[in-house]
Amino acid sequence: MELESQLQQYLAENILFSENGFEYSNDTSLVHDGLIDSTGVLELMLYVESTFGIKVDPLEVTPENFDSVNKLASYIRRKKGGLDSRSRR
Repeated sequence: MELESQLQQYLAENILFSENGFEYSNDTSLVHDGLIDSTGVLELMLYVESTFGIKVDPLEVTPENFDSVNKLASYIRRKKGGLDSRSRR
């Protein structure tokens, strides 16, 4: 499963409790647009650590890394040592 799709599924099912999937753009701000609060960000951080086997430093939990599906996917790829798909263009 593509990383972005996996993140969408997690957010829809566990944060938004949506039966219709993730109905937003991958660039939608999770915090600014009110999709997630501080507790949700913590849950998301724990999900990232347990699912992708990476250690998230609390200082890395920033809007630049955790505020959209695309930003989070890029962060995960960087942490896992893979190239961000955007940097391959």
